[in-house]
Amino acid sequence: MNTNDFFSPKSVAVVGASREEGKVGHAVVAALKNGGFPGQILPVNPKASEVLGLPCAPSLKALKETPDLVVIVVPAKAVPAVMRECADLKVRSAIVLSAGFKEVGPEGRDLEQSVLQIARAAGIRFLGPNCLGAISPGNRLNASFGGDLPSPGGLAYISQSGALLTAILDLAKTREIGFSRLVSIGNKADLNEVDFLRTLGDDPETTVIAGYLESISDGPAFMREAERISDEKPILLMKSGGTASGSKAASSHTGSLAGDEVAYDCVFERAGVVRCQSIEHQFELAQIFLHQPLPGTGPDGKVRTVVITNAGGPGIMATDAVERQGLAFATLAEATVRTLKAALPPASNVQNPIDVLGDALVDRYEIALKAALADPGVDAIVILLTPQAMTDAFATAEAIVRISKKARKKPIVASFLGGRRVADGLAVLRLGGIPTYDSPESAVGALHALGDYARWRARPQRVVRLFSVNRRKVETILDRHLRAGLTQVGEADAKEILEAYGFRTPKDALATTADQAAEVASQLGFPVVLKIASPDIVHKSDSGGVKVGLADPESVRDAFDLMMVRIPKKIPEARLQGVLVQEMCQGGLEVILGMNRDPQFGPLMMFGMGGILVEVLKDVAFHLAPLTAAEAREMLEATKTYRLLTGVRGREGVDLDAVAEGLQRLSQLVTEFPSIQELDINPYVVGPPGTRSMALDARIRISARAP
Repeated sequence: MNTNDFFSPKSVAVVGASREEGKVGHAVVAALKNGGFPGQILPVNPKASEVLGLPCAPSLKALKETPDLVVIVVPAKAVPAVMRECADLKVRSAIVLSAGFKEVGPEGRDLEQSVLQIARAAGIRFLGPNCLGAISPGNRLNASFGGDLPSPGGLAYISQSGALLTAILDLAKTREIGFSRLVSIGNKADLNEVDFLRTLGDDPETTVIAGYLESISDGPAFMREAERISDEKPILLMKSGGTASGSKAASSHTGSLAGDEVAYDCVFERAGVVRCQSIEHQFELAQIFLHQPLPGTGPDGKVRTVVITNAGGPGIMATDAVERQGLAFATLAEATVRTLKAALPPASNVQNPIDVLGDALVDRYEIALKAALADPGVDAIVILLTPQAMTDAFATAEAIVRISKKARKKPIVASFLGGRRVADGLAVLRLGGIPTYDSPESAVGALHALGDYARWRARPQRVVRLFSVNRRKVETILDRHLRAGLTQVGEADAKEILEAYGFRTPKDALATTADQAAEVASQLGFPVVLKIASPDIVHKSDSGGVKVGLADPESVRDAFDLMMVRIPKKIPEARLQGVLVQEMCQGGLEVILGMNRDPQFGPLMMFGMGGILVEVLKDVAFHLAPLTAAEAREMLEATKTYRLLTGVRGREGVDLDAVAEGLQRLSQLVTEFPSIQELDINPYVVGPPGTRSMALDARIRISARAP
């Protein structure tokens, strides 16, 4: 899609231009004129002869030429007629600022659809409706009612909220941040975030893309474009409205724990998108991503960080933040230590953090910064300054900027603590491209985000392993259920599905009488497990439908009879098919492997501790399918209980490769069968290396259509 007309048109018509201050139609014409737009500004209003000194046409048809861009600022009900005029004139691009469409209800939604149909039939691409407009500072274009034209720069911004964009424009002025493009997508009836991601990804004037989204129109397209662009340019996004969707029919543990927030976190991680928690956080990150190089890392993949300070307290705060946020505290080379000892006062700390003392002038900061930049074991530098009696914040800032421009191989961030006494120094740093932060923790947090993105850029190519499986068997089982209108797959069939994809399951058989259950148990060998068999009971334990450790025929008969008496009283509507008698797996650690299919982004894989602990601890990790071996292993490591898997207090660890392979096999299953909406293997019993893992229980929910 060519969006040049939205950012570099030669002529802009404003339909609904107004002579009255305070009206949007007046503000748009004023923004174009005051911003110094070099092209033609063409106000359109049948009741005015001129607006802000510009001749006004009564209609689009009265213009002598077809404008490159039409900005529509008329009441919602009049917009279809204006769009028809655009179609007659063969206008290619339009911005509908008007509100009163789908955001107000069904009538507005129908009106929006009529505008979209007219535009599509004529080949018109448009922004909005209900948006702020488009801005391109480098081209002196301010086709919006967002205020003054901002300074040019490398940051592009996409916002679903027009009001938020005005706040962002105002905040950027205080941070000395300029923009390449700004676009408000509003209701995104036509053009959406993916269209402009694609455009900005290819835009040579844009070095960092930021944005605020409330929804994503096309999940797969977003992931493709975001991942492609992130390989070249950072994407910093705020995403709101991410609470768990109450409309999902979640019957599994995975489904109940996987919400929209989880899905978006997984999508952003896969695509290399940096998620921001607030406007303030986004601008903190924008500073460093715009102006600083990506850091290197040590052998463990962590950014080796040096702190330079003139005060012990802030230095300790930064040191704590480095450790807490997953960076590494750099060990200075012997040559660096010798240099610092020779040049700094004897009382200075010449290890890390480098303390240049409270009476430090510019020279000590210069010595410490140059030494840290020259040390091959240092990847990033945090500079702290507190305004003490001898401190010269302005001169120190000038020195930092000067030195950084000569050696732009390592990121430098600064935290000048204070207010009035450091203000002039902060201004110098910002103009010089050195990110500044209100606290040591924020400075370290920005470095952490930059380091995470650098690791993502250096990631190995994704290779998804495909296992030899029996797809036909699974197709047969699922087709039979779907034809019968069943959404829950019974335990016996669920295990057959898992076996077809290489999982080992315990031996079992269905019994319909107490004597039959005792006979099956004797054949399997004691102890055994009894599980109620019913298509209407998903969580068997909750209904008293599971008995474990039954060691003789009499206890099996008693357990069978008890289930058949109690469960109909507790769940009278449940259809009971009998009891599944199953060999009992003894030993090993219980984990859960699961999947919940997100309607936007597809299968979300889950891993956590199994049994009832998954709901109690909620210590789980999610990742988008299909999984690579490395991603499956990362899921294990992401849980707080990972140490239980590796072995603690003399207890032998489990076969981690086997668990990771189980996740990959499950990932292949749910990727190849989109009708599977939810799936839990719980518990999945895993033992030490050399033992075989076993899927003791499984539940599967299916649907012919997306949930």
